Amino acid sequence: MLLFLLRRTVGFLATLLAISVIVFAVMNLLPGDPALTVLGIDSTEDARAALRAQMGLDRPAAERFLAWIGGALVGDFGTSWSFGVPVAGLIAERLPLTLSLAASGMVVTLVVALALGMAAAANHRRPGDWAMMLLSQLGIAVPAFWLAILLVLLFAVTLRWLPPGGFPGWGEPAAAASSLILPTISLALVQSAVLARVTRSAALEAMRLDFVRTARATGLSPARILWRHVLPNALAPIVTIVGMQFAGVVTGAIVIENVFYLPGLGRLIFQSIANRDLITVQALVLMFAAIVVAANFLVDVAYVLIDPRLKARAT
Repeated sequence: MLLFLLRRTVGFLATLLAISVIVFAVMNLLPGDPALTVLGIDSTEDARAALRAQMGLDRPAAERFLAWIGGALVGDFGTSWSFGVPVAGLIAERLPLTLSLAASGMVVTLVVALALGMAAAANHRRPGDWAMMLLSQLGIAVPAFWLAILLVLLFAVTLRWLPPGGFPGWGEPAAAASSLILPTISLALVQSAVLARVTRSAALEAMRLDFVRTARATGLSPARILWRHVLPNALAPIVTIVGMQFAGVVTGAIVIENVFYLPGLGRLIFQSIANRDLITVQALVLMFAAIVVAANFLVDVAYVLIDPRLKARAT
């Protein structure tokens, strides 16, 4: 097991290093002059040259990369060109909102998807199964940002039950929670559609195995068989999709935060791109990439924990 974790950790770090090189290369190959964007077209060449020197753009690319990645290892991503404050401080300020939105979206996704998927499997080829398949197909077809707009029109504009956007801050817990309801639903419903179909397929496959017939023969209730025996044996594909979807929920929050005007990392990366604040964009892209890689790492570890055959191989 320790050897397995060591191999996966080395692969995780190597992937992050490769991603950091790609991100830095892409950011520095983009056309345009960041100094011109910051100072405007009316600025003088001397002023732009001085700002480039202050930004470190006059140094060789290799030297800038080593300085950037060395600082990132200790949590120093440099100073934002447009905000004039440390990038790490900007991320630390906005990260809790994005993580809260992603976590709530993932919890709702799991609850809705597992309930619908298992119910559909239990009612295979019945109206309940067909209804779930239809709803999941609609959920897959609907873009999250369009669903978010529809939810705003219904619950904020027409019914006025929930705020249409904005975030009052964590100092007002009730208002903060209500402002995250619509964004959470927007993220979760689309992801739930995919996971519900995977859950249904995995559960149906597990229900065809011999141990399920044996459990029925012993007189166990259908609900006990479904949740205590079928679900644990259907977890492998479900865990795979959950790992992928958590990364998708975090990155999907970028769009949802802009729809609902939430001051998280999603709005920060849009603002940084618009201001050509490359140092901030680099840090945010690297962070989102690290979340995706970490999710895959955790999925690999979860496989070993839930599948005894893989656990035996890992040891």
